[in-house]
Amino acid sequence: MGCYAKYVLPRLIDLAMRSKDTARLRKIWIPMAKGDVLELQRIARRRIPPDASPIDFIHQSAEDPLPLANASIDTTVLTWTLCSIGNPSKALAEVRRVLKPGGQLIFIEHGAAPNANVAVWQDRLTPVWKHIGGGCHLNRPIDEIISQAGFRIPELKTCYLPGPRPMTYTYQRIAVTSVDSARK
Repeated sequence: MGCYAKYVLPRLIDLAMRSKDTARLRKIWIPMAKGDVLELQRIARRRIPPDASPIDFIHQSAEDPLPLANASIDTTVLTWTLCSIGNPSKALAEVRRVLKPGGQLIFIEHGAAPNANVAVWQDRLTPVWKHIGGGCHLNRPIDEIISQAGFRIPELKTCYLPGPRPMTYTYQRIAVTSVDSARK
């Protein structure tokens, strides 16, 4: 891992995630997490409030098997993560494995825009952007990726956040596992 990826990029991502719009969305969705919660997050340890519940950090790639028992987690939170994971389907399969039947996946992600003009730019920019943005793909169809992983999204909310449209089309909602679905 080079100096840029190890030291510079995490700080740039952290700075971008502190914008009032990203903070507002996290403030809306994160409190909906309940029970035992799994969150994929890069820079978190120094932001833990002193009165927080006990937090265990797992240091590994998102696609690796999680060191958690099947059906042991109530809620998983993904915020601006699926764009950068090398194999989001594999990561979501692990998330689904550890979620209890009826468990919830809270997500705020950016990805493929429905506007053809914006989508063209997302496709043009992604090959370069993923090299400078830590693997970030601007053009992933987040709702399809989540649904194909065996989650149901009862109602999807989408919008453009302020900023360049190819980078700001945002998907947000809670997806659920099927109570009667078979585990892989």
